[in-house]
Amino acid sequence: MGYCSRAQAADLISAGRVRLNGAVRRNAETPARPGQDKIEVDGQEIRAAERAYWMLNKPRGVVTTASDEKGRQTVYDFIVEGRGWLAPVGRLDKASEGLLLLTNDSAWAARVLDPTGHVPKTYHVQIAALADEALLGAIRLGVRDGGDLLRVQGVRELRRGERNSWLEIILHEGKNRQIRRILEKLGVEVLRLVRVAIGGLSLGDLAKGSCRELTAGEKSSVESGLA
Repeated sequence: MGYCSRAQAADLISAGRVRLNGAVRRNAETPARPGQDKIEVDGQEIRAAERAYWMLNKPRGVVTTASDEKGRQTVYDFIVEGRGWLAPVGRLDKASEGLLLLTNDSAWAARVLDPTGHVPKTYHVQIAALADEALLGAIRLGVRDGGDLLRVQGVRELRRGERNSWLEIILHEGKNRQIRRILEKLGVEVLRLVRVAIGGLSLGDLAKGSCRELTAGEKSSVESGLA
């Protein structure tokens, strides 16, 4: 219903702060019928929140979590206050940057993340090497790491300097630290990793650390990759 995260909801329920049709239920697995059952938190009826879809240009060094035990900045430090609960659609690791979607529509988020939906995620990656066809071919072939077969949908060189190259890498799946793990297995150091597009939605000129709501057309451009 867009009130809070699943973990927060489970905590509220186990604490006895949630009533379902007037009765306290402490089991988060108790079934409920959205739109039919009455759900209250601390005596206040919860109604479905208006669906919200946002994009953030995540800076490097920021963690994709609601809170951090080490006191590091999180993506929630950059979200406009007063928008209610929003959850990241997938993650970018601390050292990565770029386009991150946030929403209170968990069903939509699941469709965007589902690899069978074939929503491409595009990354620009600076590596501490000069790319050649052998490296690009090895990336296309994929690597095995910890039992996972890590593959990309596509890769090409964007530009190069004297000692490094920028690659464009496209993924359909989203295994943890997938690009970094592939390049590490191939002995290539990643200098920067920036997600620049999800589906047909590009990061554009959104300033680092800034966020804004998606237009209807932009939301549709994300969904254009869904099966």
